[in-house]
Amino acid sequence: MPSALTDHIAGVRLVDNHVHGFWQTAGDRRRFENGLNEANIEPLADFDSGFDTQLGFAVRAHCSPLLGLPEHADPQAYWDRRHALTEDQLARIFLPASGISDWLVDTGLPGAIAGLPEMAEASGGRVGEIVRLEQMAEQAAASPGDYADAFRRILHERTATAVATKTVLAYRGGFDGDLSEPDERAVSEAAARWRDAGGVRLTDRVLLRFGVHEALRLGKPLQFHVGLGDRDCDLHRTNPMLLLDFLRQSGATPIVLLHCYPYEREAGYLAQAFNNVYLDVGLSINHLGARAEAFIARTLELAPFRKILYSSDAFGPAELHYLGSALWRTGMAAVLTGFVARGQWAQADAIRVVDLIGRDNARRIYRL
Repeated sequence: MPSALTDHIAGVRLVDNHVHGFWQTAGDRRRFENGLNEANIEPLADFDSGFDTQLGFAVRAHCSPLLGLPEHADPQAYWDRRHALTEDQLARIFLPASGISDWLVDTGLPGAIAGLPEMAEASGGRVGEIVRLEQMAEQAAASPGDYADAFRRILHERTATAVATKTVLAYRGGFDGDLSEPDERAVSEAAARWRDAGGVRLTDRVLLRFGVHEALRLGKPLQFHVGLGDRDCDLHRTNPMLLLDFLRQSGATPIVLLHCYPYEREAGYLAQAFNNVYLDVGLSINHLGARAEAFIARTLELAPFRKILYSSDAFGPAELHYLGSALWRTGMAAVLTGFVARGQWAQADAIRVVDLIGRDNARRIYRL
């Protein structure tokens, strides 16, 4: 392998353009193994184990040495060592080891997870906030007065220092159907119905559309969860090709398609077709483990290299904040050294693409 390229990939400081906090409270082994499963929203069956997945194998392969264990330590040895440390201690091991300079944190998830200050302190890196539209909608529903005015006020207050907004429309009905901007009367009527129903878990299509179009006007990057997620997400309704009509009217606001598996090729086409569309490769890399290399190669098929971003989408176990980086570096090294060895790419171009995807594209669109 060309050492200059592999050395550069190993050392480049990355921007994680979509991540969540690590756990802050202790838990048992079952919680940890559940944390290695993305789709199942129930506790794993008694016969099952989160260790017996691509992600579980990757944890044992890549994370064991950071805990003073041999590579591929058996699950019980790994758990015993992990359990001897607090979640904060684990974060202070794994986050700095990831080589991340900037963490862009989605703060929309509830629970005892690290916020911006804890992420910065544990990692030693910089942090930026990504605010969820649906969370702000719930805050607007709980506010007195006109819903649209309350939403706009909260949106502008929350995004004054934030780097981006995000929608989980994928979990609230998917992308198929009308995504045009609703009129004020329709918004007012929908808000009244939702408030009367208690104003929790926004699923009303009118209000979801309203929030997305208000976010577009900000001009800051707008992230869409796409593809892989837990089973509350109707996967067949999250193909980003269903966003075509919306994208055609989205203007210049950067649209970041997150995660994307199994629609990474469709996302790559959209990134090529629209100047303002970007492709993020987070979450999927962790869960694909030893197969992440093939996924990374597919993301490099159609998408322009100035339109691809790195993220981990890590949530919960601090291992995931490190592992996303480790697997991305391993996968990128395998794919790009192959291109160079076959004479398809120059090594200098490969190094430049690593920098674009790993940090420079995110620095540009999030104005870091």
